Amino acid sequence: MAHLYTAETIWERGEQVFSDNKYSRQHLLRFDGGIEVPGSASPRVVPLPLSVEAAVDPEEAFVSAISSCHMLWFLGIAAERGHVVDRYHDQAEGLMKRNAQGKVAVTHVTLRPLIVFSGNQRPTPDDIANMHHEAHEACFIANSVKTEIVVEPR
Repeated sequence: MAHLYTAETIWERGEQVFSDNKYSRQHLLRFDGGIEVPGSASPRVVPLPLSVEAAVDPEEAFVSAISSCHMLWFLGIAAERGHVVDRYHDQAEGLMKRNAQGKVAVTHVTLRPLIVFSGNQRPTPDDIANMHHEAHEACFIANSVKTEIVVEPR
């Protein structure tokens, strides 16, 4: 099975001076479904006003991709087992620091999903832990990165 996924990252200098390194890092992220999302460097990396706090930065997008992938697998596994999920809310965070090779990287991602179930067949805490483990093992993004990914259900 092979699938190709595309995303466009579009930045234009416009009238800005470039050689002084004081250009805006704001850009546009366009995905194959047609949605466009404002992107920027993180204000934690490039100070305001050269970055845009209201835009998505690569580190946030990385953490979100891991969270979203895990959620989609979890929902599929829960449905397959006859559980009804009413709500899934993950407050994920990623920690960026120097890794063992001395390079700055997102070295740790923690997922903190709060899941609301309904219906007659509600999973036990052990069932939920097992579904999270299976979702993590199946997640394409988790299987694609070196980053340690931890799931801490709430």
